[in-house]
Amino acid sequence: MGSARRNLLVLAAAAAVGGGCGFRLRQAPDFALRSLRLPVSNTPLMQELRLNLAGAGIRVVTDPTDSATVDGVLEILVDQREKVVVGLSTAGQVREFQLRVRLKFRLRSTQGQDLIDETELLQQRDISFSETAALAKEAEEILLYRSMQTDLVQQVMRRLAAVRPG
Repeated sequence: MGSARRNLLVLAAAAAVGGGCGFRLRQAPDFALRSLRLPVSNTPLMQELRLNLAGAGIRVVTDPTDSATVDGVLEILVDQREKVVVGLSTAGQVREFQLRVRLKFRLRSTQGQDLIDETELLQQRDISFSETAALAKEAEEILLYRSMQTDLVQQVMRRLAAVRPG
């Protein structure tokens, strides 16, 4: 019984110290934008962005002919994946690739005022390559692209959360 009481006291002290220093778990951001017009693009990155926006309570309008009033227009200028050879063996065979996901965007008000200037985000990862494990490397490549895409979407979401239209 004495050790249970001691454990409870230690947990209570840790909670008091953690709360007293201002520590808080990251919470969902509060968005000033309630609706956004997005391009019709159906890339994996855009699909994930639309899901995140909807999950944050932001109404997403993709139909350019829809006359619904929106708080902003998110323009995607570049959304591309790249795979570049960065290492060769002495026999000239590929040994290493660099995977990149590049996103360039801007956010404008419906009146054309820039809310977020043209911004370019880039994620890159190096991946080794072996012909004997080609299927495993292909699966690893898919996972790396998905991870980079998720990171870019989170960066866009944080930038959108910081926007306060005037």
